[in-house]
Amino acid sequence: MKRIEVIVGGFGGQGTLLAGAVLGRAAVYDGKRVVQTQSYGAEARGGAARSEVIISDEDIDYPIVTRADALIAMSQLASDRYIGRVKADGVVMIDEDLVKEIARKDVKVVKIPATKIASEELKLPVVANMIMMGALTGLTGIVKLESLTKSIKLSVPEATMKINLKALRKGLKLAESIKGKRMF
Repeated sequence: MKRIEVIVGGFGGQGTLLAGAVLGRAAVYDGKRVVQTQSYGAEARGGAARSEVIISDEDIDYPIVTRADALIAMSQLASDRYIGRVKADGVVMIDEDLVKEIARKDVKVVKIPATKIASEELKLPVVANMIMMGALTGLTGIVKLESLTKSIKLSVPEATMKINLKALRKGLKLAESIKGKRMF
């Protein structure tokens, strides 16, 4: 595996920081080198939030995302703010009900109805982040499913573990339905 860089962006309360931490931990379980950083606005819930994950087989000598292979945008602000950091032909996964405009034509856009499914089918909007993690994993193979499952089990409260795992499976199922499955 070459160096893979991922940005997960949204607003506070959507679980973007948790999603990045879950992805990073899963990559560690896969035996990879990982750097995970996060940033959030002073206003916390409702403010901007971002998690960055770098995954590599080799030592990571520069721990900052420079040209992301993938962006998960869970808000229009996140899309607008971080899309310029995605490399040409990179993957931009958007929550299709929250992101309406994409400022670039040279990226692969994947629309995922994560918040809609989390709200309507799972009755818990905050698990939209795990739907996105499932879709990312299904589309890219970035981490092994077993590692992602283990990471979720160790990262979320026991009371919400089952619903988070169900959200992960929903995301994986969405990925199966998208043509051109492997994105990188």
